[in-house]
Amino acid sequence: MSDGSGFPGFHSHSYDRSYSRPLFQVASFSDSGDEQENHVSSPQMCSHSTSRTMPAKPVAPSCLSPSVSRLSMKKTQQVIIVEKSMEEEEMELMKEKYTKLLLGEDMSGSGKGVCTAVAISNSITNLYATVFGTCHRLEPLSPEKRSMWNREMDCLLSICEYIVEFSPTVQAMPDGSTHDVMATSPRSDILMNLPALEKLETMLLGILDSFHKPEFWYADQRNQSFKESKKSFQRSEDKWWLPEPCVPDSGLSDCMHRELQQKRDQASQIHKMAMEINSSILSEMQVPLSYLETLPKSGRVGVGDTIYRYMSSGDQFSPEHLLNFLSLSSEHDALEIADRVEAAMYVWRRKASATHVVSKWENVTELNADGDKNLVLASRARSLLLCLKQRFPGLSQTTLDTSKIQYNKDIGHAILESYSRVLESLAHNIVSWIDDILIADENVKKGHKIRMQKQVFSQISPQR
Repeated sequence: MSDGSGFPGFHSHSYDRSYSRPLFQVASFSDSGDEQENHVSSPQMCSHSTSRTMPAKPVAPSCLSPSVSRLSMKKTQQVIIVEKSMEEEEMELMKEKYTKLLLGEDMSGSGKGVCTAVAISNSITNLYATVFGTCHRLEPLSPEKRSMWNREMDCLLSICEYIVEFSPTVQAMPDGSTHDVMATSPRSDILMNLPALEKLETMLLGILDSFHKPEFWYADQRNQSFKESKKSFQRSEDKWWLPEPCVPDSGLSDCMHRELQQKRDQASQIHKMAMEINSSILSEMQVPLSYLETLPKSGRVGVGDTIYRYMSSGDQFSPEHLLNFLSLSSEHDALEIADRVEAAMYVWRRKASATHVVSKWENVTELNADGDKNLVLASRARSLLLCLKQRFPGLSQTTLDTSKIQYNKDIGHAILESYSRVLESLAHNIVSWIDDILIADENVKKGHKIRMQKQVFSQISPQR
């Protein structure tokens, strides 16, 4: 993986794990400062990029004097020269970006950079952190950030147009004869998942755009007094630095409350779909040899005696009961258990594969009638891992997932995995932002109800 150093002239910030899934500290792909607002990718470099419309040339009115007309034409020529220079600068910038991308973030040309698949994955991850890393409010994206996101994602996703597979077909010739030829078509996993991910992205950005005139607003918690902070929304300690949602004294209207709930349900469904796509792509990636070398000698050592006794005893196994017995209190504990169970699962799979020669693991997961205990334990470990991820939807990537991404060399898998991962993070954040507003609304309505009850009680109580 990259050591986190940015490209020359680009962002070099390192981002912490502040999303639902951790983002690697990778080299940046995006422009910084004013360059983000000025540079637009050329259509010649990317077929998906949105072309910039050139301003119409001003025409000097016929009523102006010859000297004024010449001055106007001179200014017009200067504008055209500036626009041409900007186009050339944009072209050179895109060439530089793609050069660094293809060189694996190593400009020395010595071949010490990361592979192209990892470089593209880093670019998508870092672009998401650049655009959405500072977004903590339920509001539309700024035009500058939206333009940068669309521009660079179009360039990165355009690579998928050239990832094809060959299939035999019959081609008819003009003379009536036929020939067997190999026709190209988009790779099946890209053809199925990429349009779905693009649709999910459109839906998520549409959710943010729908809150252009909401009934709520945000206040910087650091600028509030202790009394005001105590009176309003009470945020958990791990989010003390985020802006605080505020609602009217009487709470949100019923229409706004229903809209928030609908958008939350929609974002939650998008989060589940992105997670499923990400999990399917990760399952197709090859397990790195470096990970297999770190596996324990036995699965019992990996999971521990307590979990092993529960998994190996009896014919009936319930992963829900085992998780309830473990009583995991935090996602950190859940991630530790997930790493241990996943490592033990691959240990049992390797032992089972030594006795069952098959092409795919799915063909042996149901062969429990053979009496092979390794098959039973591996199947139970897999069900426990799935139940653990369902109970903790915001669980960070396991050690195996991180290792797969780091050593992956398939460019198609890299694009689909990173694209689904950043959409999963965005959907998780939207759900969290909506939950904060709903909690603030609930607290305000409770306080308003109490104040109304006190006012009514004071009116009906006898005057002394």
